[in-house]
Amino acid sequence: MSESTTSGVTVALANWVEQLTLDAIPERVQVRAQHLLLDGVACGLVGAQLPWSRIARRSVLALEGTGDAMVIGTGETTDGPAAVLLNSTFIQGFELDDFHPLAPLHNNALILPVLLATAQHVDGASGAAALVAAIAGFEIGPRVGLALHGAQMLSRGWHSGPVFGTHTAAMVAGKLRGLGAGQLEDALGMAGTQSAGLMAAQYEAMSKRMQHGFAARNGYYAAGLAAGGYTGIKQVFDRPYGGYLAVFGEGHDPDPTQVIAGLGAGWHTEFVMVKSYAAQGGLHGTIQAALELRAEYGIDPKTVSHIEIRVGHTVYHHGWWQPERPLTAIGAQMNLGYAAAVALLDGQVLPPQFTDARLDADDVWDLLDKVEVKLDENIQNGPMRERFATELSITLTDGTVLEKRIVQPHGGPDDPVTDDDVIAKYRALVGPLVAPSRLDAIQRAVLNLDQLTDIRELADLLAAPVEGALDGNR
Repeated sequence: MSESTTSGVTVALANWVEQLTLDAIPERVQVRAQHLLLDGVACGLVGAQLPWSRIARRSVLALEGTGDAMVIGTGETTDGPAAVLLNSTFIQGFELDDFHPLAPLHNNALILPVLLATAQHVDGASGAAALVAAIAGFEIGPRVGLALHGAQMLSRGWHSGPVFGTHTAAMVAGKLRGLGAGQLEDALGMAGTQSAGLMAAQYEAMSKRMQHGFAARNGYYAAGLAAGGYTGIKQVFDRPYGGYLAVFGEGHDPDPTQVIAGLGAGWHTEFVMVKSYAAQGGLHGTIQAALELRAEYGIDPKTVSHIEIRVGHTVYHHGWWQPERPLTAIGAQMNLGYAAAVALLDGQVLPPQFTDARLDADDVWDLLDKVEVKLDENIQNGPMRERFATELSITLTDGTVLEKRIVQPHGGPDDPVTDDDVIAKYRALVGPLVAPSRLDAIQRAVLNLDQLTDIRELADLLAAPVEGALDGNR
């Protein structure tokens, strides 16, 4: 084997995935993983009938063949790779899905579609096996991301989730297929060579919502190829020439040890952030600060003369540019100024804040014109767990200055969204879209995933069409 190294993190990771069992996973981690999957299901059902999701479905199904893999919330089926692509796109459809705050990627958009399609392809898989595979996925993506210094990739302009996410999807599919360590190593190699994603998609492109889907599909393919005996790059994380970390981390001192750091001891599953707002995660501190000031002081937006938002590098580069009227929904969901404006005006940042009418509303743009966003080096140079800190100052026309600092937004590791809150979010989002009996049955299936004889029981519950979530914005 030429140009190999002896650090061995790739082989160690593949060995860990092969050997992972449900008994080795603490019960609290299993429970949390099932609640995270319920959040992913909620986001997928909401996303299934969004206007841009319908365009994606028509376009992908026109390109792909027929098959028996379910497309969430549509009543349609297609082949496995296309189903993975679409179901991931639906989960990412409205920026309501989870993300890891230190090594940013949207876990469920990579995990849930791959679980469902793989189970269909291999003619069934137990819920317990699916839960182990899902937790392997929750664990792997963030570790690969941290090896590239996590959010630094966003600052550099990469869409970090699709860059880290191929490995997540490959290991979910590979674990559920029962691949050995050698084949899992091949799948990691094929996943790494397909990693990509440009963050400029955030300004206006519908494709922003599909980019995790590309990674999920590529990882699904990687595991399928490895299962058939097709070999991939060995030691993909360790190779000094053409290896994954060497290329993506060139000039940025990647840390290979993070790939296997804490495996089986610390659990990244418990750090995954569940969203409370329909916006990219870096905006959540601004939204929370605006909502808290609004509640504390009863701010009349007409009396606001200036809004200053101070954030670190990642949030600044990912979340700020001077918006032009009108924004697209995806652009608005990425923009600090828009998020602050609608939070102050409406008291929420949820789907109603991203209809065509709201995106072009005079009161929103009047307030947006008063926003100034500053890069704060003190935040950037602070502790790792405070890199998403936000400082918001609102100056009123009478000279009063109201300030709020959010060190870590709700949902972060120090203030997690509880399991009960996840259930409430699921029921609030999905309740208007499906019959009560179906709503209850899906919840039972996901929260008792380890008891399902076959995960295809869950797929059957997710398959039928749902109502449109933004019927007024078609």
